[in-house]
Amino acid sequence: MPLLKYLQRFSRIISTLLSVYYAYMLEYRAELMFWVLSGSFPLILMGLWQEAARSGQFDLNPDDVVRYFLAVFVVRQLTVVWVIWDFEREVLEGKLSPLLLQPLDPGWRHFSSHLAERLARLPFIAALIGLFLWLYPVARQQPAHVGWGLLAISLAFCLRFLMQYTYAMLAFWVERATAIEQFSFLLYTFFSGMVAPLTLFPEAIRLIVLWTPFPYLIYVPASLIVGLPVNIGKSLTITLAWCLIFWGLNRWLWRQGLKRYSGMGA
Repeated sequence: MPLLKYLQRFSRIISTLLSVYYAYMLEYRAELMFWVLSGSFPLILMGLWQEAARSGQFDLNPDDVVRYFLAVFVVRQLTVVWVIWDFEREVLEGKLSPLLLQPLDPGWRHFSSHLAERLARLPFIAALIGLFLWLYPVARQQPAHVGWGLLAISLAFCLRFLMQYTYAMLAFWVERATAIEQFSFLLYTFFSGMVAPLTLFPEAIRLIVLWTPFPYLIYVPASLIVGLPVNIGKSLTITLAWCLIFWGLNRWLWRQGLKRYSGMGA
C-alpha cells in the first residue's frame, strides 16, 4: 500500500508538471517551429548521401538512404535535450536554492519540461514529415518495427537526458559545464549515426563504437524504423546499461555537488 500511494502521488505530480509546462511551451509556438526547422540537418545530409548511394559504392541504395535520414530527423526531434544550459544557469545564478526547499528533485521538473516540449512540437514535426513524404514518395514505405522503434526512441531520450544531466552536475565545480557537452556533442555527431549510417563505417571502428552510448541515441532507433539490420535484444540491453551507469553517476555527483553548493553559502 505505501508503494501504491507513492506511485499515485508521483503520477499526480508528473501529470501536473506536464500540464503546466505544456501550457508554457504553447506560448512559444513560433520559436518551436524554428527549433524544429533547426533540426532538419539530417534532411540536408540525405541529399548528399543519396547521390553517393547512386554510385553503388556501399550497401545502401538511394531509397534506403532517404528513409534512413527521414527516421534520423524524427529521432532527433524527439530526443533533443537542453537541460545542461538550464541547470548551469540555476547553479550560477542561485536559482537552484529555492528549488531545493521543495519536496521534489529538480531533475523531474527538467524532465517534465522536455516531455511537454515534445508534445508541443509534434504538429510541426508531422507537417514537415508530410511535406517530406510528398517530395519523396519512396519514403512512404511501411515502417519495419514501429513498436521496437518507439521503445528505442523512448530509451534514447532517457539516455540522452541522463547523459546531459550528468554533465550538468559538473556546474557545481566549474562555471561552464556546457563546454563538456560541446565536446560530447562532437562524438555524438559522428558516432550516433546522424552524419552517416554506421553500416558505412569500417568494421573494426563500428564494433568499438557500438559499445559506446552514442549509436543508441540515433542509429539504432532509426534503423529499427526503416528495417536496417539491428540486434534488438543486445541494443536495448546496452541502452539500459548505459542509462543505469549515467543514473548512478548522476546521483553520486548530485550528492557531492550539493555539499559543495551548501558550502558556498547557498
